[in-house]
Amino acid sequence: MTWTLGGVAGMLAALAFAYLVLRVAQLIGKAGTILDETAESLRTTSANVQPTLQGLTDTVSLTNDQLARVDTITTSVSTMTTNASALTSIFAATLGSPLVKVAAFSFGVRRAMADLRTARR
Repeated sequence: MTWTLGGVAGMLAALAFAYLVLRVAQLIGKAGTILDETAESLRTTSANVQPTLQGLTDTVSLTNDQLARVDTITTSVSTMTTNASALTSIFAATLGSPLVKVAAFSFGVRRAMADLRTARR
């Protein structure tokens, strides 16, 4: 067998092509491994996220219940405040003015009695 320049060039081209195919196969293998790891990571993440979302849903539900209770309490406090204000107004209207008059009258009587005692001495 004789080696010609074209034969050597063809052999080198065939070896270069074989090396290129081998490197592409290695890259495809690595890409497949990366895709497998990614798929496993997604499965794990999905398995971990579902209980977290369920817990979050429960927390939001409990928060809504507590907010409803706070709303009821706020309404009750508002009613109590209105009632206390009305009671204060009624007290001021019915007893406040007469009490002020009685206090002023008693002060005047005490003052007059004190002035009489001073005048007798």
